[in-house]
Amino acid sequence: MAYIFLALIFLSSSVLLTGCNGSEEDALPRVRVSEVIHSVFYAPQYVALHKGFFEEEGLDVELAIAWGADRGAAALLSNSADIALFGPEAAVYIAREQTDTRLVAFAQLTKRDGSFFLAREPMPDFKWTDVKGKEIIGGRAGGVPQMVQEYVLYHNDVIPHEDVEIIQNIDLGATAQAFENGVGDFVQLFEPGASMVESTGSGHVVASFGEAGGEVPYTVYHATERYIDENPEIIQKFTNAIYRAQIWVDNHTPEEIAEVIRPSFAETDFDILVSAVKRYQQQDTWSKDPLLREDALDKLQEICILAGELDAKVNYEDIVTTKFAKEAIKNISID
Repeated sequence: MAYIFLALIFLSSSVLLTGCNGSEEDALPRVRVSEVIHSVFYAPQYVALHKGFFEEEGLDVELAIAWGADRGAAALLSNSADIALFGPEAAVYIAREQTDTRLVAFAQLTKRDGSFFLAREPMPDFKWTDVKGKEIIGGRAGGVPQMVQEYVLYHNDVIPHEDVEIIQNIDLGATAQAFENGVGDFVQLFEPGASMVESTGSGHVVASFGEAGGEVPYTVYHATERYIDENPEIIQKFTNAIYRAQIWVDNHTPEEIAEVIRPSFAETDFDILVSAVKRYQQQDTWSKDPLLREDALDKLQEICILAGELDAKVNYEDIVTTKFAKEAIKNISID
C-alpha cells in the first residue's frame, strides 16, 4: 500500500539528511539532481549534460543515483537533492497524506514505461498468458515499474500474484544479476541492462512494457514547493536545457545519441548502447516537450488505483506546475 511507500520515503529522508552538501562559491549555481536509476531510458538528460545545455543555461548539474522513487523523494525532503527524477506517484502519495512539504512536478522526461520483459529462451510468439504459473522478477510495490507491469497483466487476462508469482524482494540494481544467477522465469529490466543480459545469452527480450502499457508520464522532474518558490530561475533554466535536449534527441539517430551519452555509460559496449537507444527511439519513449498534461497524470493515477496503492485521485494542480514547461516551449525554437 501507499503508506508503506511513504514510510520508506520518510525513513530514508532522515538518513539522507546528513548527506546534504553544496557550495556557494561555484561560478555557476550547483544543482544537485537525483535520478531514480541510471539508464539509457533517460538519454535526453545525458544529452543535456554532455552537449553542454545545462552549462549554457548557466547551471552546474551534479547527478546522483537514488535507486528508487521513494529514495528520490526522500532526497528532496531531506535537502540532499534540489531536483529529482522519478514517477509522479511519489508526489501523489505525499499529497494524499497532506504533509507539510509538497513535491511538485515541473518537467516530464519520458512518456512510456522504459522496461522490457525478458525470458530465458527466445519466444517469438510470446503472449502475456504465457507467464501463468511462472515466476517474474518484478519491482517494488507502489513503484511505477511494478504498477505498469500489473496493469499490463490485468489487461491481458493474467491476475498478478494469483496466476503468476512476482518476486519483489530484490533490490532494483540487482535484478539482472539475480536473473542471470537463475532466479525467476522472466525479469523486467531497463536499458542497457536488457541488452547486456541478451548479449550474454542469459535472457531474451520478448515484450516491451512501453508498448504494452501505452503512454503514461513515467519519469518527471520534481522539486519541493519551497525550492521552486525560492529558485524559479534555476527551475526555468533546468527546464530549458531539458527541452533543448528533447528537441535534439528527436532529430538525431541512435548512433548520434549513443555517441553523445557515451561518457555516462563508459563501461557499456558501444553497440549495446546503440541498440538500447534504438529500442527507446523506435517505441516513441521520450516526451517531445517537458509539459506534464492532466490526462496523462489521470491515467497514471488510474494505474495506481488498480494496483491498490491509491484510493482516490489528487488534483492535478496540487502536484503539477506547468509554468516552466510552457515558458520553455514558448521561447525555445524547435528548428
